[in-house]
Amino acid sequence: MEKERCNWAWSLKPGIYQDYHDHAWGIPVHDDWRHYEFLLMECLSCGLSFELMLRKQEVFRKCFADFDFEQVAHFSETDIERILNTEGMIRSRRKVEAMISNAACFIKVRHEFGSFDRYIWSFSQGKTLVYKSHQIEVPVRNELSDRVAKDLRRRGFKYVGTVITYSHLQAIGIINDHQRCCFRYEEINRMADIEFRP
Repeated sequence: MEKERCNWAWSLKPGIYQDYHDHAWGIPVHDDWRHYEFLLMECLSCGLSFELMLRKQEVFRKCFADFDFEQVAHFSETDIERILNTEGMIRSRRKVEAMISNAACFIKVRHEFGSFDRYIWSFSQGKTLVYKSHQIEVPVRNELSDRVAKDLRRRGFKYVGTVITYSHLQAIGIINDHQRCCFRYEEINRMADIEFRP
């Protein structure tokens, strides 16, 4: 019997996007390397579809040292040229340079807070937030994403507008926006320390 899924995933044919919904989207992330991977892909998705990001994930992995932010932060002009000439890579110098800059900002956050995980989860006091109103209509941003995006930008991060940041908070499990009918909704609530909000 077919599992119930969120409306946006229900109509998808089995494949990379449905797999992302079923096995990654919304699961609480607490590993800094995974945090950087998710953040990099969200930032690169600006103006593009996230499905495209998923299809290019292995290209990004190759270009950005298996998402090792310590290495990426020290990338040179030679690395930028290598990335831009990698088959299948997004040909945006500005975005590539921003991902390198973001890696340096990421490291600064780790030095200040002990980990990026501790920093990003501090905005929800370590809770996964479940908004009752989002069962009616899921927003593209909210007060929390406004606040996080503002702080990220203050720290020098690029391509972190409130819409991108909201999507990121959903992806890493700070906000559980799976629909109540979706099989992942209760699964994620059981694995997380949740707080219900209006």
